[in-house]
Amino acid sequence: MQEYDIVIVGGGPAGLSAAYSAASNGSSVLLIEKDDGIGVNVRTSGVSWINEMKRFGIDEKYFNPIKRYRFYSPSNEIVIEDNTYRACVLDVRKTWQYLAKLAIEKGANIMVKTRAIKVLRNYNKIVGVVAKHLNKEIKIKSKLIIDASGFSSVIAKELGFNTWKRYGVGVEYECYVDNVEENEWILMVGSKYTPAGYAWIFPINKNRVRIGVGVSRPESNADPLALLNNMINKRLKPLDKMSVIQPVEMHYGFIPNEGVRSNTVMDGLLLVGDSAGQANPLVLEGIRYAIEFGRLAGNIASESLEYNASKDYLIKYEEEWKKRVKKQIDAALRVQRRWLELDDHGWDEELDIIRDMSIDELLDFIRADFNAKKMLKLAVNHPKLIARQLFRMVIK
Repeated sequence: MQEYDIVIVGGGPAGLSAAYSAASNGSSVLLIEKDDGIGVNVRTSGVSWINEMKRFGIDEKYFNPIKRYRFYSPSNEIVIEDNTYRACVLDVRKTWQYLAKLAIEKGANIMVKTRAIKVLRNYNKIVGVVAKHLNKEIKIKSKLIIDASGFSSVIAKELGFNTWKRYGVGVEYECYVDNVEENEWILMVGSKYTPAGYAWIFPINKNRVRIGVGVSRPESNADPLALLNNMINKRLKPLDKMSVIQPVEMHYGFIPNEGVRSNTVMDGLLLVGDSAGQANPLVLEGIRYAIEFGRLAGNIASESLEYNASKDYLIKYEEEWKKRVKKQIDAALRVQRRWLELDDHGWDEELDIIRDMSIDELLDFIRADFNAKKMLKLAVNHPKLIARQLFRMVIK
């Protein structure tokens, strides 16, 4: 039987970042990933923020920078331009591979094509995982498990944690196109795109983009792939500017959309990334959270080994990450739920409010970077926010 200090389930950014920091602290680490390789199956559109990526050591060669933001609703269109690059679209596959390289260089081990199937226990104590590797069942002993398995939360689910009831499901094509602004995000809202969610065009370079549709469950049972194909086939605005749209990949994924989990630790277990609900509900992005809190999880997991990986010690992880982002995620969730109720006319009006925002205000809002000082300033500058109750939702 293989034996490690820490087993990490899931080879996305949260799991890879946890492996990096835990191995950096001298812990023996095994990360298991169910897919054929790290980053092989892309489940995210790769939207993130340049300052955070640089802080995590991710070089600019791994992302396409963005400085213009275009929004479409059924009868409205706005463009807000920055004078610098602050957002980005990641090359997901290369970025995940880079995060894997960092972890391996610190001594972490990675097994691909390895699916966790159940928790290994000695009476009630977690002592490892049972996994299937190349169709062979194996047992891996460990002192602690980090569940970074994403939306599926495979370890948490077996141990009695709630499954996600509200979530986003998205599908996108990575396409070659003939006409796109390579430094411009495009978001589309309203019933002709999706009944509950948004559609997007995120450029990777001047001729390659990700075009996708996201739908919120249970608000809508619409098939996002059917919506995406309809949008492309009918060349709904702004796709009407493109004569060539040739898909070369399809990405499909789920992301939890009900805020943070009330509990993300127990004796011998930490949850991180989507497993913990660490995602921004406004645009359903969470890569920056996954890396930041993955590293935090790995550090505290390593420290906890001296204390039998007890919940009493691991709770430090939950207290710290919730202190950093829980209020912002809670506020963003309230706004997002209201957005899901908007009809087409409501979205047209919403874009009029966004049009009046400065670029700093807009990006703070999209990032869910809410605090009382910023919201008071927004209220003074934009009285329509109060009239539409967004201000009260955020500062509640």
